[in-house]
Amino acid sequence: MADTLLNKPNVKGLSAKDFRSDQENRWCPGCGDHGILNSVQRAMAEMDHKREDYAVISGIGCSSRFPYYMNTYGFHTIHGRAAAIASGVKCANPNLEVLQISGDGDALAIGGNHFIHAVRRNIDMTIMLFNNEIYGLTKGQYSPTSRYGMVTKTSPYGTIEEPFNPAQLALGAQSKFYARSIDTNINLTKEVVKSASAHKGTSIVEILQNCVIYNDGAHALITDKANKDEYQLVIEHGKPMIFGKDKNKGLIMGGNGKLVVVTIGEHGITEQDVLVHDAHTEDSHMHWLLSSMMAPEYPVALGVIRDVDSTSYDEKMAQQIEDIKAISTIKSMDELLNSGDTWVVD
Repeated sequence: MADTLLNKPNVKGLSAKDFRSDQENRWCPGCGDHGILNSVQRAMAEMDHKREDYAVISGIGCSSRFPYYMNTYGFHTIHGRAAAIASGVKCANPNLEVLQISGDGDALAIGGNHFIHAVRRNIDMTIMLFNNEIYGLTKGQYSPTSRYGMVTKTSPYGTIEEPFNPAQLALGAQSKFYARSIDTNINLTKEVVKSASAHKGTSIVEILQNCVIYNDGAHALITDKANKDEYQLVIEHGKPMIFGKDKNKGLIMGGNGKLVVVTIGEHGITEQDVLVHDAHTEDSHMHWLLSSMMAPEYPVALGVIRDVDSTSYDEKMAQQIEDIKAISTIKSMDELLNSGDTWVVD
């Protein structure tokens, strides 16, 4: 069955294997990046694009080796600047499907400014943020998403910094699309990537990813088989937010404006009382609450959290160019060079 799914061709006749490059994979055995790569290749195989329609842009870090393993156009760029370069690629060639790959350090530390402005501009590209809460390639320093008190090589007594919540950062920058998945759920990541690609504008996809060397088990509370049903809430637009091993837990809105976890069948709670997810609402308050949930008090929300229609930067840019061309009296380079005050040198 797995081989059948892997070889399922898209409308262009391509399968996931067609998106694999011939380069030897250098990620550590057991790294969560392997699963993410598999998910992306499967997603591309199910979308209506040719290989040459894709451009995979990365910065620096373990995750940023991604373009080497993709049989598409790609660019391994510089630390923290992947968003800037991906923005330029998309604006220069709007027909490309641009996928930016970054880690939590690459995107949110040195690249933090580029990250928030890419979101604010709403350029039509997908930013995949691999969040393992550590610097892996540089050997285990704490990152902007490392948890308070975490002991690392650069915080031997425990970090005293509060971490970023990537979703809150993106929503604060006016994100129109935010989704979250986990490296162990290949199918969910595949579907999230497809949804991100279909969205017009900047799509942020956070992947909770495990670094087996420097931060092994960072997400173990929600990934361990014994816990995952209780701590993973996979949400879908238009469906009640129900989870749990027995599918008997859900979310309601408490009187204090906070989400509350309830058990269906207790205290008169029915399935009709459970909140229904609305990914398309302009009001980002519920999306903020969902993206902020953390185990063990809450389950972690996975899937497409926010997906709001908007006009992308590149669409606006193309329209602006057409509008200016329509009223311009200069129609060619020759006309431009011969316009205004000119003179001839004999």
